[in-house]
Amino acid sequence: MGALFRPLPVESLTSFCYSSGRTLLQSRNYNIMRHPTYNADNLREFLLRNQIATLGELKKALGTPVDITCFRKLKELDYLASYSHRGSYYTLPEIARFDPDGLWSYESVWFSRYGTLVATIEAFINHSVKGCFAEELARALRVEVQDALLHLVQLRRISRQQVSGVYLYTSSDAAVRQRQLLTRRTQLAVPTVADATKLEVSAQELKAAIILFYGLLDEKQRRLYAGLESMKLGRGGDRQLADFLAIDPHTVARGRQQLLEQDVEFSRVRQSGGGRKSVEKKRPKS
Repeated sequence: MGALFRPLPVESLTSFCYSSGRTLLQSRNYNIMRHPTYNADNLREFLLRNQIATLGELKKALGTPVDITCFRKLKELDYLASYSHRGSYYTLPEIARFDPDGLWSYESVWFSRYGTLVATIEAFINHSVKGCFAEELARALRVEVQDALLHLVQLRRISRQQVSGVYLYTSSDAAVRQRQLLTRRTQLAVPTVADATKLEVSAQELKAAIILFYGLLDEKQRRLYAGLESMKLGRGGDRQLADFLAIDPHTVARGRQQLLEQDVEFSRVRQSGGGRKSVEKKRPKS
């Protein structure tokens, strides 16, 4: 009797076919749709071929219209998002060739080893010996930085103080911030100083010594010295040295160009043709 009422297996279901009058067995998963599987290697191969890609391109390569599915597979590859172009491009760490500042670009799209624009700005400020002005950061990162700076200040992840009427962005750590402010103020007073923390004299004493030394040089030497120090400062160096030494910026630029072109005559003080014109003596008329 018990054998006639053996229970059906758990994994099976029954249905009645009215046309044949028979009871049919079906698998429990008969009507359940199987989800497609996606392979992260497809994304990796696509990025290795193309270097960078947008989300739309990656979804097409993966074969899915779903953003979250694509991001889930990207996460398996430890992907990088661009800090420029609103983070709309993606690449892999093995593709990026970062420069000493931790930046890499491909077709004008910029990536950072630090990740997002906010994280990159924070790292740049914390690693700087003299803090950063917004203009300096924008020039280094090739993007607008004001919104990200304000966001970091509001979160108290960085600090800012006015220096010469412009906000200087510094570390939130008090000790680091003081060193950065000292170095920046010294540099503004004496542009030739790279790191004020290594000075054994005050900035004013150093400035007086440089001005004295500069006054002992002849015209050509002054021009070349100003040009040399300008090259050390980089962009804007001509103006900084001109203001510091009270000379014309064009004089600084000319000295810098002479050094770069190695156009220096060791036997002359003035350039050829320089100085006062000789005056021909006139004989009295008879």
